[in-house]
Amino acid sequence: MPPFQQQKSLKELCTFGIGGTARFFVEVRTIPEMQMALRTCKDKKIPFFILGKGSNCLFSDQGFDGLVILNKIDFVTKVQPEIFHVGAGYSFSLLGAQTARQGWTGLEFASGIPASVGGAVFMNAGANGTETWATLLSVDFVNPDGILQTFTKEQLEFSYRFSSFHHLPGAIVGAKFKLEPSTSAREKQLQIIHYRKATQPYGHKSAGCIFRNPACGYAGALIQESGLKGVTFGGAQISTLHANFIINSDNATAKDVLTLISHIQDEVYKKTGILLESEVRIVQTPDQIMEK
Repeated sequence: MPPFQQQKSLKELCTFGIGGTARFFVEVRTIPEMQMALRTCKDKKIPFFILGKGSNCLFSDQGFDGLVILNKIDFVTKVQPEIFHVGAGYSFSLLGAQTARQGWTGLEFASGIPASVGGAVFMNAGANGTETWATLLSVDFVNPDGILQTFTKEQLEFSYRFSSFHHLPGAIVGAKFKLEPSTSAREKQLQIIHYRKATQPYGHKSAGCIFRNPACGYAGALIQESGLKGVTFGGAQISTLHANFIINSDNATAKDVLTLISHIQDEVYKKTGILLESEVRIVQTPDQIMEK
């Protein structure tokens, strides 16, 4: 395992381009390296945060007083013709495109989602009526003692943007997916990526969709109907293309984004009676990693 770096800029590690510095930082590329990193954290009593693509988190302007571990475990192996074993640091979008090109269906929706495989499993990422758990067989996980465990899907709980790993300290290091053969997978995947590029603010710094969709509709539609598209606070702006995106339009701070999130929640609630819930992980101090 490489030595820990100090005072690493978190802006460089997340798609929002926002955040202070991490007290310590390390990039791990193998499961043994992850095991060693977590054992070190336990021995030295250092709080840690596992990071993949950094596409679903908002780091505090004050940074993170602990160790940020960048998970770059990115292998992909065919265990059987239809079963793929993939490292948690592998690009989820790339996995969706590659499997579709090879004639396998089940992960086309992943194309265009800027997450790692580990992040997708953790959040049970979903789109186009499909979620990550649907094709999942098992998950490889390293606990804070550095012990490697494997959980079958049946041993885990999944729901909308939730998995058991929200309550399990440690790190996802790999996952197995079972896919089905399909002659139309590639066409479906291309349609999904084309639609995303046309309707979402690609090219802008963001954390993807800010809010979970409520049971009665779509968060983006509720925000748009509340007249909030384009509203700006500091350097943060509600996208004019897709209202469920907040973009870093001009050196936004975490405070700018949090203020805008609260404003959206207040305005939508006034107009609809619906309180939107953020799906972005807000990383403040080591004991305040939360979903707002």
